[in-house]
Amino acid sequence: MLRVKRKKHLEIILSKLALPPHPKLRWESYPLDSESAAEVAYIAGWVYNDIRGKSVIDLGCGSGILAISAALLGAEDVVGVDIDTEAIRVARANAETVGVDVKFIAGDIECIRGHFDTTLMNPPFGSWRSGADVKFLKKALEVSDVVYSLHKRSSSVRMFLKRKIRDLGGEVHSVYEVDIIIPRIYEFHRKRRYLVKADLYRVLKVKSVND
Repeated sequence: MLRVKRKKHLEIILSKLALPPHPKLRWESYPLDSESAAEVAYIAGWVYNDIRGKSVIDLGCGSGILAISAALLGAEDVVGVDIDTEAIRVARANAETVGVDVKFIAGDIECIRGHFDTTLMNPPFGSWRSGADVKFLKKALEVSDVVYSLHKRSSSVRMFLKRKIRDLGGEVHSVYEVDIIIPRIYEFHRKRRYLVKADLYRVLKVKSVND
């Protein structure tokens, strides 16, 4: 059943979620702010109706903000997976605090099998680990029909991802600009917060990646 009917209400709920206390730079662990997460959920859930009554997976879920958003918007089944066990503990606590049913799995995304209607994800941009973003897209298209994925905003990245997504058996349906606010979480951060210009890709699976 749909629990949240207004984006602002969703933002308020998400703003109260805890963040992992020790983000891991080697995994490019950057959290989504509540406004950005609500925007992703709004587009997926209200603009395209890809959440309510659907099975949803959040790959690289971190604190669980996208998975919890899906549950709040009426997803039938929600799974979140992250390699960071500490982040998974925080995600489970966040879901319990909000009062939603989400299955969180500690492990690499390659452990995921089965089929989901929709993937929501904020994957590594590939700045520290080359190809990490493509790895997430490949898995998302293996296990779901529709993918919502955030990536660094630039014309060159758009050209690259559109080509790579086509190679992986997907098609970029739409691209939305989303501005992400990242707090000071690493020692090399000097400012209190940073604005990251990102693109949200809506990707449709058009054929099996094994074809």
